[in-house]
Amino acid sequence: MRAVMTLATAAMLAGCGGETARPVSAESMAVTRAPVPSGGVDRMMGLDAAQLTRTFGVPAADLREGTARKLQFQGPICVLDAYLYPKDGREAVTHIDARQRDGSPIDRASCVAALSHHGAAK
Repeated sequence: MRAVMTLATAAMLAGCGGETARPVSAESMAVTRAPVPSGGVDRMMGLDAAQLTRTFGVPAADLREGTARKLQFQGPICVLDAYLYPKDGREAVTHIDARQRDGSPIDRASCVAALSHHGAAK
């Protein structure tokens, strides 16, 4: 029994040494949503459709359902959905969603920043 324990301990310890750190690729890391910095997303809340268009360019989609309106903006990196609802006599952004073009998650602030640069270039 003692020999088995010694061999098991030796096998476990053998895996602990001699290995160098390997670089981590973006593909091997799980995508997580980072906390949204206040600058990008917070500045969108309360904007109207004209202000969004000036910031991001012409929307790829403009959908209405009842009193709600969704404007969708697309760029090479991501897709941003801005939801506008009546507020103080006008339509204003109350919520946004973002995703990569393949549907994978992306944090909203990164998408806002990427689309702001993309829309400004048009």
